[in-house]
Amino acid sequence: MLKSYKNKKKILVTGGAGYIGSHTCIELLNTGYDVLILDNFSNSSTSVIKNIKKISKTRINYIQCDLRDLADTKSILKKYKPEAVIHFAALKSVIESVRKPYHYFSNNVSGMINLLGAMEYSGVKNIIFSSSCTVYGKQNNFPVDEKCSLNQAQNPYAHSKQICEKLIQDMCNYNDFKAVILRYFNPIGAHSSALIGENPIGIPDNLAPFITRTAHKIYKELTVFGNDYKTPDGTCIRDYIHVVDLAKAHVKSLDYLLNKQEKFTIDVFNLGTGKGVSVLEVIREFERCTGVKINYKFGPRRKGDLPVMYANPAKANKLLNWKTELALKEMLVSAWKWELRNCKREFSFRNYYE
Repeated sequence: MLKSYKNKKKILVTGGAGYIGSHTCIELLNTGYDVLILDNFSNSSTSVIKNIKKISKTRINYIQCDLRDLADTKSILKKYKPEAVIHFAALKSVIESVRKPYHYFSNNVSGMINLLGAMEYSGVKNIIFSSSCTVYGKQNNFPVDEKCSLNQAQNPYAHSKQICEKLIQDMCNYNDFKAVILRYFNPIGAHSSALIGENPIGIPDNLAPFITRTAHKIYKELTVFGNDYKTPDGTCIRDYIHVVDLAKAHVKSLDYLLNKQEKFTIDVFNLGTGKGVSVLEVIREFERCTGVKINYKFGPRRKGDLPVMYANPAKANKLLNWKTELALKEMLVSAWKWELRNCKREFSFRNYYE
């Protein structure tokens, strides 16, 4: 029997059927929040909603809506009157953004503007924003903390996140808005049930799904973009964080936002492990913990990629009382279990590499 939390605080989750959004919805429901998902399902499916219900054994409502439709967005917020909004809904591919910059500004920035307008219209004053470590641009010293300057964005995706952060800051400075901005590093992995996970449409840009699909013989080989960076093995270094750890940070952030006694308007947190891992190290760890060899080759650098990026998460550790618990092994094994469980998916793009 499904549980129902009619008297609990209502939270609107935009993009809640997406990869990070769906995992966060489960953690919110498990904590007792009443969740409404708003999603246009352009990069997700209603089947995710069914699996969220199956995992959490909790009732959940969803509405199909595109944030670029201001009238619909205002109507939903006015009717539902959530305590807070957790805003995931955005396009997120660095590489695609280089090819389609207008598409990213239209979706990510316009959607943000409309959401803030709808919140103001409906009297909703609390927001948690899904940002990115890409807003830091090129940095010389690592790990990066929240005091680092936001340098020139290296791609349109990063630029769109910088703009959205600024929009939120202005709303907090000149209205009675309160916000938490979460700068993610590199989420990978899947829920332990293997019912939800990262399922990009088309050719993945992220490393983990490309590894698992190569291991699964969907692709003949994985291309490692660049082996001439000034890193120990020549490949890019990133801070990989389990998506479940990341989801739990959103619940901690929501508690912080709604219950913090001292007066504050906006706060920013890095969400990462604090450890940098190279692309080759990820591949080797996957091979070690699954026993599956990955066929890979080196290719040229990708435009928009940074050589190194990893976090100093000390602020989130202290103020949110949060820290990562799951290691790279758990990230990769869970991603592989998710891939194997979903092996019956039809990949219309299989012949891309054949």
